Amino acid sequence: MRTNRRRSGFIALCVAPATILFFIFMILPTINVFRMSLFQRGAYSPTETFVGMGNFTALMKDTNFIRSMQNTILLVVVVTIITFALALIFANILTREKLVGQNFFRVVFYIPNILSVVVISGIFSAIYKPENGMLNSIIGLFRDMTNPILWKGESLVMVSLIIAMVWQAIGYYMVMYMASMAAVPNSLYESSALDGAGRWTQFFQITLPLIWTNIRTTLTFFIISTINMAFLFVKAMTSGGPNGASEVALSYMYGQKDAGLYGYSMAIGVVIFLFSFLLSALVNKVTKREPLEF
Repeated sequence: MRTNRRRSGFIALCVAPATILFFIFMILPTINVFRMSLFQRGAYSPTETFVGMGNFTALMKDTNFIRSMQNTILLVVVVTIITFALALIFANILTREKLVGQNFFRVVFYIPNILSVVVISGIFSAIYKPENGMLNSIIGLFRDMTNPILWKGESLVMVSLIIAMVWQAIGYYMVMYMASMAAVPNSLYESSALDGAGRWTQFFQITLPLIWTNIRTTLTFFIISTINMAFLFVKAMTSGGPNGASEVALSYMYGQKDAGLYGYSMAIGVVIFLFSFLLSALVNKVTKREPLEF
């Protein structure tokens, strides 16, 4: 009994610092965000006026906020689908096909993940430059570029952001899936080949089901991180422009805070928090499968 108490006390002592820090720097600020969303207050004013759900009612009528949420959802959905599709395909090719320089391709694909968002944004901003950017220069070899394509213009800015975000993320998840695919026994592929299964059939019937747990975990993580990554790319590449065409929820929240609407920006933060939580729960529900063993 005494040994169990000592062991429990030692475990509690080890866990206490992390628990205290998590409570101080995560739980309390989150609770305060919910509290502040119910008040009207300037960014630097100590005066608070209780407005209840007034901030949230105003949000539902704010066309700029609705547009920023639409942009956020668009980026989350499109970037997630493209990134995971390409990561799985490339991982499968580099794992199962005997290619010359496989390790080289692994390193090349992973390099974008070790670069900061600011560096990547600078690279793509240079590529997208209408006058002498690499993209317009290449297109200019095949067509007249008297009127250059505005890749960061109102109609194409979201496409430009999607390309940059996919390029940044694809290598990390490709490497993770390669590790999972390497653990799948070759005997399964050999047996299916004898039954007449082709590469694509093996990919969908063997590879995907056996690494589904890994896909499900990374999918939830990626969706949540994309909300934050979208803000970083927008801040570094477009600042929400032109005319708010690339504004996302987090950048709009910071803009409202800078404008002195502190309580209003906290209400936006609450909406983003609830959106992230519900989206994670939905993804976990939709992707739930019985784990397969081999």
